[in-house]
Amino acid sequence: MSDKKKQKPNRLIKEKSPYLRQHAYNPVDWHPWSAQAFLKATSQDRPIFLSIGYSTCHWCHIMKRESFCDPEVAELMNETFVNIKVDREERPDLDNIYLAVCQTLTGSAGWPLTIIMTPDKKPFFAGTYFPKDSRYGRMGMTQLIPHVQDIWKNRKRKALTAADQVMTALAESLPKPGSTPGHRIINDTYEALVFQYDGRSGGFGSAPKFPNPCNLLFLLRYWKYTGKGLALEMVEKTLQTMRNGGIYDQIGSGFHRYSTDDRWLVPHFEKMLYDQAMMAIVFIEAYQATGKEEYEATAREIFTYTLRDMQDEGGAFYSAEDAESDGVEGKFYTWTTFEIDSILSASEAEVFKKVYGIKEKGNYVSEAGEETRGNIPHRTGRPRDKASALGISADELATILDGANEKLFTARGKRSRPHRDDKILTDWNGLMIVALAKAAAAFDDVHLVKAAEKTASYLLKTMKKSGRKLMHRHRDGETAVEGYLDDYAYLAWGFLELYEATFKVRYLKAALAINEDMHCLFWDNESGGYFFTPSGAEPLPIRQKLISDFSVPSGNSIAAMNNLRIGRITADPRMEERVAAISRAFSDQITQTPVSTTFMATVYLQAHSPSLQAIVVGDPENEKTTEMLSALRKSYFPQMVKAFIPSNKRSTELLKLVPYAKELRPFENETTVFICIDFLCRNPTTSIRSMLDILKEIEEEYRR
Repeated sequence: MSDKKKQKPNRLIKEKSPYLRQHAYNPVDWHPWSAQAFLKATSQDRPIFLSIGYSTCHWCHIMKRESFCDPEVAELMNETFVNIKVDREERPDLDNIYLAVCQTLTGSAGWPLTIIMTPDKKPFFAGTYFPKDSRYGRMGMTQLIPHVQDIWKNRKRKALTAADQVMTALAESLPKPGSTPGHRIINDTYEALVFQYDGRSGGFGSAPKFPNPCNLLFLLRYWKYTGKGLALEMVEKTLQTMRNGGIYDQIGSGFHRYSTDDRWLVPHFEKMLYDQAMMAIVFIEAYQATGKEEYEATAREIFTYTLRDMQDEGGAFYSAEDAESDGVEGKFYTWTTFEIDSILSASEAEVFKKVYGIKEKGNYVSEAGEETRGNIPHRTGRPRDKASALGISADELATILDGANEKLFTARGKRSRPHRDDKILTDWNGLMIVALAKAAAAFDDVHLVKAAEKTASYLLKTMKKSGRKLMHRHRDGETAVEGYLDDYAYLAWGFLELYEATFKVRYLKAALAINEDMHCLFWDNESGGYFFTPSGAEPLPIRQKLISDFSVPSGNSIAAMNNLRIGRITADPRMEERVAAISRAFSDQITQTPVSTTFMATVYLQAHSPSLQAIVVGDPENEKTTEMLSALRKSYFPQMVKAFIPSNKRSTELLKLVPYAKELRPFENETTVFICIDFLCRNPTTSIRSMLDILKEIEEEYRR
């Protein structure tokens, strides 16, 4: 019998968050984060049990089944606490604060995040997953709750003192401004990544191993600016081994969250929208840098997955897909040899099993034990390299694998699908606009342009509040939660990329407007840098400023890059002053742990390179113009900003935004490109070959 049939709904039934709704039939007396919950805790003199997670979190599901659905545990929780549930994706401001608390108190953090705190939101205990009963040295809920009861009843003063000490420590950990990090930080970041690099399997560090796209984007640019081959080698090795591994869904495409081993074989099977966007961006730039079609193919496959399985009818994208189905992690994605033999012909099965590492006894054992042995399809090398060993041509092999994959994909579609979190988040959709727009430009693909424009249109229509404010979340007809720094920074980045993919002035104007709104709402006038929450937002125990770049870049890193690019396209010196102020605001963390701020190091790479502009002037209907713009978009010069000035109908709007382009005219009525350094333009050229040669010369000058 399901929870819903056994239990009346609690307060969470009225919430829109899929995560909160998953707990709406728990016997726990859950509250959403609200003033009413804290008033109740104060009036009844109870501590708060704060549980933070998200709807596709595997260990959140386990703790729910073991503890929050258990009547004994629920009774203890209801007697002792005011219980609050928070969706970390809906309220990242709360998640960031209490993750930092958990890290401070325990040395680690993750989800489900468990915080016990006073009615005034000050924590005195933190942890992550707790089983129902203690085991393997981990305290269980049935032991933890009586322990907290005793503390609150008999040692409350000690708990309150501990809570004050935690908040003091957190306040002292906030970034303190210093001097601007010098050029040396670029090489320090590179050396730190070289030290952590896994030369056997690619990636950085050991298990569990994350894709870390910010590291890869930095290394691509570092290679471009320095010519150091090892930087590119690290990127390519990592991309190829991830694409071949189990972390990539070989049947349906798209990346899983991370690998539990160091060889990319056994993933944590959930799929997050931001991972798809960031990994697509890396593969697109790798294609631009190397010209290798395999990188373009992978980026396109990622879009096939997201457009097929993650897109709303209006054009926006859902947040995530779960790791488990029918309560078993990976069940949707793994295969027995019996299943493969039943679906494929004998010849197809033989080839598929050899190419994708399928074993009779399985290549993977789930957490459920030996009885759930199965196979995670993965490639031990590129399929075409196996053709000769199989006695067939590369084309024949490709045809067989395409047919086999199609059959397996169809069969998999009949299985119970993992839960999909269908809320729409502005920041993650902003990243998808970036990815789609960059791909549209690099691959010259009008369909991807339209997809990016559709998402952008949806966000402006749905997530823009009256005035200058963005909202963070939309679901089930409700747009709610005031936007955070990442919402503004990522969306502005998306519009900058969309402008360069289309050269439609409205997208550049949108990027500039959102960037200024962000600056007004989030800038720290005293110490520089951007707060995570806007001015006037709900008062919290601490107002954070964040700079760490991991699965996604920090809002401050993207804001710095956006300001740098906007300054270099509009010739507005205030923008680069902002970048310097952001650098000073976080100088200690950037210099002490450069591997945690690799996207900010990418900003330094561009800031320390010449300001490079490419301005094309020509008739938009002319074939030569189309070819010139296409060549410019496909080239890999990350420090370059681009603009297009129609010669047949000069845009006064654009020329106001790009004032140094006012005097530029086509040479002899031919499409002409002006390559400018620090807004001083070199001799114009009408030749694509000459344009690329000029850019190459500038690159070589900088490397020297």
